[in-house]
Parts: sequence; structure tokens; C-alpha cells
Amino acid sequence: MPWRVFGETLVTFVVILDPIGSVPFFLALTEGRTPRERHRAAYLAVLAAAGVLAAFAAFGQALLAYLSISLESLMVAGGLLLLLVAAEMLRGGDPAAGVPEDASLALVPLGTPWLAGPGAIVQTVLAMRRHEELPERLAVVGGIALALGLVLLALRLATLVARVIRPSAIHFLTRIMGLLLTAIAVQLIVDAVARWLRGGLA
Repeated sequence: MPWRVFGETLVTFVVILDPIGSVPFFLALTEGRTPRERHRAAYLAVLAAAGVLAAFAAFGQALLAYLSISLESLMVAGGLLLLLVAAEMLRGGDPAAGVPEDASLALVPLGTPWLAGPGAIVQTVLAMRRHEELPERLAVVGGIALALGLVLLALRLATLVARVIRPSAIHFLTRIMGLLLTAIAVQLIVDAVARWLRGGLA
């Protein structure tokens, strides 16, 4: 049933994308930015994530097979990228240092791999593989789109939260998020290695 598929997809991607949990990370990465810059970052991050997930929904299986890239390799790559961002946050530096303003930190690491990370990509590919009928695939796309809409809403509200939080609190939040992000990155790599060991190294 398309509505059941829609509901399952929505719940799954709300858990994976974690709109509320993305707010502290968003605030930490956009520290020192103006409200207008935060708004732009929120929109670009969600659009970038939507673009990545849409690409994998349409061509994910074929692309990974053509490039001979395993899902485990994708998980390790995402974990390493998050580790670099986390290290900068723990040192107290700007995670977006060296990123041109026109490129925007919204693309990396917000849009990917934070939102459209290995977990979301893998789930997208699996969902499209399980549901081959057009109505069900449209339900999957609708569930993902609504989940991303909730993320956008949460990030837009984050700009309001930033106006009442003191800079010292955001500095402290940045360190905490750096530590948690390190744990998330390590877990991605550990999960990939575990999958390799269970299935046998290629």
C-alpha cells in the first residue's frame, strides 16, 4: 500500500536525518554567521541533501555497481570526512575554514555527509530496491521529501535560537558536538568494518 510505504519511509528518514539533533550541529558550524547567512545555509544544506538522495534514488544501485564502490566504502568515506570536521571543532577552529563563501559550508559538511550521509544514502538505495512499483516509489520519494522539509523547518528555527544563546554557550556547544561527531564518525567506520568481516573482504 503506497500510504503504508509513505509512513514507513517518513518515520525511517526522520530518525536518520534527526531534525532536532541537527540543530546543535548547525549552530556550531554557523557560529558567527548572520541570520541571513544561516537562512541561506539551511536552504542550501537541505537542497544539497535532497539532490544527493534523489540521485541515489534514481541511479544509486547502477552508479555504485559501475564504479565498483561498496556501501561499506561509502560509510568509511563519510566517517573520515566527519572526523576531519570534528577535529576542527574540537580544536576550536572554524570547521568551514578555507571554504569559499560562494561554495558554502551548507554543501559540505551540512548537506553531505551530515544530512545525506551513508545511513540516508544506504536507506534510499534499499527502499528503492524493495519497492519496484511506481506508486510505491512515489510514496518513498514523498516520505523522504517530507522528512527533509522537517529538517528545513528545524534549521530555520535554529536561527531564532541562536539569537538568544550567548556566544560562550555556542563555543561550549561546538566542543560537545565535536566530541559527539567524532563518536558518530568512528561508529560509521566500525560498522563498515563489521559488515566487511561478516560478508568477507572483497
